[in-house]
Amino acid sequence: MTDLARLTATELIAGYGDGSVSPVEATNAALAAIEAADDEVNAFVLVDAEGALAAAKQSESRWRNGCTRGPGDGVPTSIKDIFYTRGWPTLRGTRLIDENGQWPDDAPAVARLRETGAVLIGKTTTPEFAWKGVTDSLRHGATGNPWDAGMTSGGSSGGSATAVGLGMGAWSVGTDGGGSVRIPAAFTGTVAIKPTYGLVPMWPASPFGTLAHAGPMTRTVTDAALMLDIITGFDSRDWSALPTPTTSFLAGLEDGVRGLRIAFSPTLGYVRNDPQVEAAVRSAAAVLADAGAVVEETDPGFSDPVDAFHVLWFAGAAKVAEAYGPDALQQVDPGLRRGIERAGVISAADYLDATAVRMDLGVRMGRFHQTYDLLLTPTLPITAFPKGMDAPKGWHSEDWTSWTPYTYPFNMTQQPAASVPCGFTSAGLPVGLQIVGPRHADALVLRAARAYERAAGWASARPPLARH
Repeated sequence: MTDLARLTATELIAGYGDGSVSPVEATNAALAAIEAADDEVNAFVLVDAEGALAAAKQSESRWRNGCTRGPGDGVPTSIKDIFYTRGWPTLRGTRLIDENGQWPDDAPAVARLRETGAVLIGKTTTPEFAWKGVTDSLRHGATGNPWDAGMTSGGSSGGSATAVGLGMGAWSVGTDGGGSVRIPAAFTGTVAIKPTYGLVPMWPASPFGTLAHAGPMTRTVTDAALMLDIITGFDSRDWSALPTPTTSFLAGLEDGVRGLRIAFSPTLGYVRNDPQVEAAVRSAAAVLADAGAVVEETDPGFSDPVDAFHVLWFAGAAKVAEAYGPDALQQVDPGLRRGIERAGVISAADYLDATAVRMDLGVRMGRFHQTYDLLLTPTLPITAFPKGMDAPKGWHSEDWTSWTPYTYPFNMTQQPAASVPCGFTSAGLPVGLQIVGPRHADALVLRAARAYERAAGWASARPPLARH
């Protein structure tokens, strides 16, 4: 018997079309998956079963009458609790926001999903204001991993990654200001892409400014391409939004990597990896070489930009708290409070210096991609560690950036970057492969990710907690 909760969005849409599956059945399966495992993993802060089933019945009627709204009609979908969602509170993981209110607006990505007929089932957990690379908060607690509920899901889109990994809806939409869709994708064995900045409109504007992207979180690359088609529609509320793409991201997705020039940088020149992580990523690079790509081991030639990133990041965090009054710092995550206090010594000159580092990094990567079509790295140098911690026990730093050195540089450059699963450690924890492309080469990143996924087959792996 088919486990409907494990079907991808693409498979569900095909099933709706031939009548073998209904949106109501798929939604019930997603809700059953939530009922079975969410007490263990804490992926959701809100589940609207009644509203979801009502929307699924409407979608079922549209499919029956041949008048579907769009390519995502009837797909059970979750929303990271950072995005405004009409009729539901957006609490952003903080005690500073009162859930009472009208909540009249959808963020652009949510609006596009609603317009396509997606079945919105609930909102997923995030750390406070999405400020760090794991998912826990004083308001909502910690989120566990599908492969081991005692381990972190990563963050800040950790609730979304865990939900997708456990079949609690076929896909989700997350945000990424320093790795926040790619980090949890790597830790949970799922797929995510941080698109080129501006491709997915964002409103309200992120306090982290032009570091922050929105992107799909799925179990397969094909689903990520399909969702990207849906959520990239232009929205005038985002002054920096790019024009709506004229070509589907599904076009050419199966064209492979033959002849592509791919740089493989296992350390970026300054990172030390867990040996099992490095072995898995080296094997992934070999898979793409076997598929016909010209793969060369080389580094892009920049030093760790973490200090500049911290200036940009924590300056944004300070503005978040400022809006809630002078007592706000006493009510937030202690780690966030420390970061905001660090921001108190940042001057305008510091901010401009950090921006200059960012601009130079962008120039360097632009030149690099004149030689190489794509860059491969590990998504992370480690695998998941126990939940409720900002860094692994005994780690050299409490900063989440200390163990995410491969992700935040490409928020600074605004390049598209995807994470796809590329194996498991001996402890049974997933490893992620990051594929980075030049700005506006999102389709090429997805194409390479799909070529790897097709050859390696990790998308079919099933987490233990999905076997209830």
